Amino acid sequence: MADNKGGFSVHLQEELKKYGDIMVPVKAGLPERLLVKKALVSKLHPNPDDEFCWPEVGPSSSIINKYISLYKQYGAMYRPEDLGQEPLMVEKVHPDGYMLLNGHHRWAAYWTLGVKLVPVSIVNLTQETDIEQMIRESKHDRRATLDLDEVVFCRGDEPAEKMRSSRFGRKYKEKLRLGIPRILHTLSKQGYDIWVYTAKYYSMDDIRDLFKQYTVKVDGIITGTGRKTKGQTESKKRVEHLFAEKYVQTLHIDRDMVLRTFADTKDFEDYPVGGSGADWARAVLAVLREMEKNGTTGS
Repeated sequence: MADNKGGFSVHLQEELKKYGDIMVPVKAGLPERLLVKKALVSKLHPNPDDEFCWPEVGPSSSIINKYISLYKQYGAMYRPEDLGQEPLMVEKVHPDGYMLLNGHHRWAAYWTLGVKLVPVSIVNLTQETDIEQMIRESKHDRRATLDLDEVVFCRGDEPAEKMRSSRFGRKYKEKLRLGIPRILHTLSKQGYDIWVYTAKYYSMDDIRDLFKQYTVKVDGIITGTGRKTKGQTESKKRVEHLFAEKYVQTLHIDRDMVLRTFADTKDFEDYPVGGSGADWARAVLAVLREMEKNGTTGS
């Protein structure tokens, strides 16, 4: 294996110069996402919007060296007791290859060591154009928002809803918390568009399919909200404007509170909720009934 520590910074700048301004995310088909588990290092490109590529932040030599040492010792970038480390998370891009979403330092270590083929997981993140289309196709002027990892998915040994078919349980490691489908069905009946979001790099397609296994339809899915970007792009500003124009009311549900905001007056109402499992779900449903009883305008 080659030792190219001195050349990686040059390689990074060459990649950014060659691809930084022309890469466009494209959707990877299901067969590609399921079957492609390794990719050539030469087909992986850094994300120019990630702080890894920012001159004022840049790669951390100590982190890269840590991964190099692990690989030399174990033949992998983790110790045997640290099994479960994710592969490099990537997104298919035009004109060729994949853009890194997570794992830039591991990619740098692989490149430095001269490793040619590396483990990857291809995901289709939500793009601004996807959000614009979901807004156009939504039916209501009210929306409910929920964080997938903080609110919707089970933590630890929390009670979970049963899937429509047990065979899908092997495909998805994430499970919906007890009561979540009932809450989402109630919101739909009350005239809310349902938007879920996550900072993690789930494929938008997988999240939509997961909800189908619980016979739940969501109107909007936003993945990868934790991506580090410089400034605010014009497309993001446009999306925020579309949200503001579309929804006169937003209902945000978290583990401790239901918060209702009104776009025109900037007023808000907060309703505390508590409990766990079925008790938490019943508390949220009671709040939803109370709000509908009180009407749809702020006080």
